[in-house]
Amino acid sequence: MAESSTISKGSTVEECQDMIRRGLRKHFFLCSKYSYANFSVLELPNSIETLWVSGGQTPFEVDRVSKIIVCSNHMQIQDEVNQVLIHELIHAYDECRAGNLDWANCAHHACSEIRAGHLSGDCHYKRELLRGYLKIRGHEQECVKRRVMKSMSGNPNCSETASKDAMEAIWDVCYNDTKPFDRAP
Repeated sequence: MAESSTISKGSTVEECQDMIRRGLRKHFFLCSKYSYANFSVLELPNSIETLWVSGGQTPFEVDRVSKIIVCSNHMQIQDEVNQVLIHELIHAYDECRAGNLDWANCAHHACSEIRAGHLSGDCHYKRELLRGYLKIRGHEQECVKRRVMKSMSGNPNCSETASKDAMEAIWDVCYNDTKPFDRAP
């Protein structure tokens, strides 16, 4: 675990952990969807690490333990923590549901990123405005595609061309898959 100092615009590890606890309470519905896949909700808070260096979600290992990583040095407010939690919980949900999700497979990775981007609110109009994207029509799908490509650029198994081809090939199926929600929030 990292030190409790603040780096530029971030929060301390302890402040971030408090925001994570509040975020988990707020998003209990999503957390509760893990129980059907032999993943106890009670395990979830212990499966979240707060770090200074990086963020994301580690894939399930042999023992079916996945960790969500929240970067406290990038989190200032509760809404930012909530967005990271929702996005990463959707990835973890996809792993529980699929049972054989392979992050080295470009189509699998792209599908989970499409779902996480679309269902988490990452590409809400207001967030896009704050990022400097001023497109009125079609902003959400364009944002999801942009963020999928950004995420996949870190996958050594997927070139830019392979990532784009995979994303385009599975776009409709994955974008329209709103599980565990009835519709996109």
